[in-house]
Amino acid sequence: MAGTGARWMPLALCLAVTVSPGRTGEQLHVCKESEYHYEYTACDSSGSRWRVAVPHTPGLCTGLPDPVRGTECSFSCKAGEFLEMQTQTCRPCAAGTYSLGTGVRFDEWDEVPHGFANVATNLEVDDGFGDAAENCTASTWVPLGDYVASNTDECTATLMYAVSLKQSGTVTFEYIYPDSSIVFEFFVQNDQCQPTTEESRWMRTTEKGWEFHSVELSRGNNVLYWRTTAFSVWSKVPKPVLVRNIGITGVAFTSECFPCKPGTFAPAAGSSACQPCPADTFSGKGATACQPCDPDTYAEPGAGSCKPRPPCTDKDFFYTHTACDAGGETQLMYKWAEPKICSEELPQAARLPPSGIKTRCPPCNPGFAKGNGSTCQPCPYGSYSNGSACLSCPEGTEPVLGLEYKWWNVLPPNMETTVLSGINFEYKGIAGWEVAGDYIYTAAGASDSDFMILTLVVPGFSPPSPVLEDTESREVARITFVFETLCSVGCELYFMVGVNSRTNTPVETWTGSTGKQSYTYLVEKNATMSFTWAFQRTPYHEAGRRFTSDVAKLYSINVTNVQGGVASFCRRCAPQPTGSCAPCSPGSAVDLSSGSCQPCPPGTYLQSQPSDGTPTCHPCGPGTRSNQLRSLCYNNCSLALALPGRMLHFEFPSLGMGAGVGTGPSFTPKGLRYSHHFRLSLCGHQGRKMASCADNVTAGRGGPARVVISYVCQAILVPPDITGARAAVSSQPVSLGDHLLGVTTSSVLDSIVSPPELFPPGHPDLPDIIFFFRSNDMTQPCSGGRATTIRLRCDPLLLGTGTLAVPSKCPEGTCDGCTFHFLWVTAEGCPRCSSSHHRPIVGACIGGVQKTTYVWREPRLCHGGDALPPQVIQACRSVDFWLKVGISTGTCVAVLLAALAAYFWKKTQKLEYKYSKLVMDAAARESEATSPDSCAIMEGEDAEDELLFATEMSLFGKLKALTAKRMPDGFDSVPLKTSSSSTDREL
Repeated sequence: MAGTGARWMPLALCLAVTVSPGRTGEQLHVCKESEYHYEYTACDSSGSRWRVAVPHTPGLCTGLPDPVRGTECSFSCKAGEFLEMQTQTCRPCAAGTYSLGTGVRFDEWDEVPHGFANVATNLEVDDGFGDAAENCTASTWVPLGDYVASNTDECTATLMYAVSLKQSGTVTFEYIYPDSSIVFEFFVQNDQCQPTTEESRWMRTTEKGWEFHSVELSRGNNVLYWRTTAFSVWSKVPKPVLVRNIGITGVAFTSECFPCKPGTFAPAAGSSACQPCPADTFSGKGATACQPCDPDTYAEPGAGSCKPRPPCTDKDFFYTHTACDAGGETQLMYKWAEPKICSEELPQAARLPPSGIKTRCPPCNPGFAKGNGSTCQPCPYGSYSNGSACLSCPEGTEPVLGLEYKWWNVLPPNMETTVLSGINFEYKGIAGWEVAGDYIYTAAGASDSDFMILTLVVPGFSPPSPVLEDTESREVARITFVFETLCSVGCELYFMVGVNSRTNTPVETWTGSTGKQSYTYLVEKNATMSFTWAFQRTPYHEAGRRFTSDVAKLYSINVTNVQGGVASFCRRCAPQPTGSCAPCSPGSAVDLSSGSCQPCPPGTYLQSQPSDGTPTCHPCGPGTRSNQLRSLCYNNCSLALALPGRMLHFEFPSLGMGAGVGTGPSFTPKGLRYSHHFRLSLCGHQGRKMASCADNVTAGRGGPARVVISYVCQAILVPPDITGARAAVSSQPVSLGDHLLGVTTSSVLDSIVSPPELFPPGHPDLPDIIFFFRSNDMTQPCSGGRATTIRLRCDPLLLGTGTLAVPSKCPEGTCDGCTFHFLWVTAEGCPRCSSSHHRPIVGACIGGVQKTTYVWREPRLCHGGDALPPQVIQACRSVDFWLKVGISTGTCVAVLLAALAAYFWKKTQKLEYKYSKLVMDAAARESEATSPDSCAIMEGEDAEDELLFATEMSLFGKLKALTAKRMPDGFDSVPLKTSSSSTDREL
């Protein structure tokens, strides 16, 4: 407690000093709750503080409540709540009030709010010579009710606000910065009076009303600076910078709620902001609801009071023309100017004139013609029109594309009109220009100080010849318009040009009345251009409409070389190497000898607008053929590929009916996930292109959505960062291949290389089929356009579209940004199955039945085509049967051999007998015996003793000898030998 007492000693001294000397001897009464309020002491090093009671007037009372420990220094309440100091708890704000919880907001600028410093200085230094430096004391920011306005002279005006944040927070505000003649900067300084690093210190000029700006603030002391310095040009006073709705978050707490300013209301407790009152209602300060105005009064949205309605005059209405009806007639119509604040019931009030009678509609603008109905439709490319009918350009000519508007029955679709308030610079959503037949003019606005805006958007240009950077004239196109201004005071007409949706830059200004005249502006950049006409009757705001008769009129607008435009005439064109003129129809080229258009021969093609400008017939690439018009080459998803020793036929039916979708890599810059999505289409029938990429970001903003249709296209998909979003946000659709060059197994075609090492190797017996595409979309790094290669690889297991892959070392599909590579693996990329892709397996003969089964050769490299033949079943003979047949045959052969042996043995015996007989006869003749011949062997004679054999021979040897000795006459030659003589005789 000693420490506590020491801590309260400075506080006791402080309270003692606050007692007035005149009341020292008087008896002070005990303070009531209405005579004091609570405050927090400064936070100590430990982050704690004390709540103390402080009297509203020092020295009036005594007996204040004792100090109590307060909430932590980082404590704060939510938006719509405040810290009730009595109980030190958060309570909701009452109806009619609001709070930011941890911040404050400054939205009332009847005077400069407490805490702001308004300083003006002069940057010029008085050197003692010439005129003294200008006195800038009065050149400060001026509060004007809903906003604060900067100075418009050459002094430097600074609006400062110091705030101490207990936690990190933000500062937000809305601003109007219409004139670049003023330098406008916003920056923040910290405790050491050093500016924080902020890239957006120098503010950008605004184009469409109030812009929102936010800057992060660090914990501690922060000083906010809004600084402007004007520079007068041609003695013209620039338009001031306007700032409103300054909000700061990060303060420790809010001990009270702020009442809603007049013109706003908070219907329920716990509001973090007040709502503006609708039109013809009003409210006071701290209102919970808006009160309706009386019938004879009116109020603008967000008004704090009602104003009496003035009587209507002829300046409160305008005239216009209705669209053509089915009969081709239009009607003159009168309308009250919006918003209608005048009263027709007052005496001497003007009445709305009756609508005029119907008249014939004006003709269509050049390049347009009436369609099925009464509306004018643009003529298709290759035709022209003077406004009555579309006529085809003669052969050898081309349409001159552009836009020409000289009849104003309806506002063209590429033009829009609106009104920009000259008071708070907000768009009112009403038409600022109205059509009037042969011209378009400025209608009556809500105020004479409003800007009547008319904008024409051109998507791009197609000059007949390219514009070179080194030439003196870089004209891409030109816009010419005829106009007139009728003014009684200092009205102004501005003509502004914007490039690629950027801030419009004033090009020319006309002040006061000007006669009917023509103005031409040269376009030197091929980009999306916006041309804006802005008309202001007077820069000074006054109630009511006094100068609605001051008008600006546009009679005609003509823009040349418009991309996707229409033509009012055709010109004869001569092909040039650098031009884009194609004199003949697609598929035909000029015969230099005859000068007539001749169709390209089969197998060649000619595009309608060749990229090189030379209309010659080009041969189709491998695997492709020309269509009937011979304007392009296509592949109908079938290819006969000749490989050594065989012919393979490929067909891709499923790929021909649809497009494959692949998703590229994803990366996360700044916490937002992006992904590249590719759509591929390999097959097309007669040149049909199946893949498309769309841009739904532009469409979501109200502009035309860009759609890319080609064989290969890419889109960057950005997932929505809003919870519950149904679809991803896509942007930047790009064509990667709009025409097919060829289909081959070679890795190079038309200087496009598909390195095989980018992907894992495939099967060595079946090379990849590579589709080569090229796109004519040229960029600065890809001057020759983009190219795409798609490797189609066979995998019978991946049915349907299969899988899509990009190179592993080039995760975005491209290694150089110009050539994209894909690997498409699918069963549809395999050749058609035939008899060479399967083989038979013959089974064993079981029970007299044998089965033959057909199976695919492994690995299987085919799909579709011929199916496997069915199993073949046939009858067969078993082993037992053939064994029986063998035994029977062997037995028969053995019997036959035995019979033959017996036969030849018997025959040998007979031959031996004859031989013996011959020997005996020969011996008898040799001895000249007279004994009678006898053919028999006598009794007692031994035949064997008389037989003489020259040699001993076997049975078969004798048979062979007899056969060899047989004479030509059929007798055998036998050597004979007697006992008395060794002479051989031959019988």
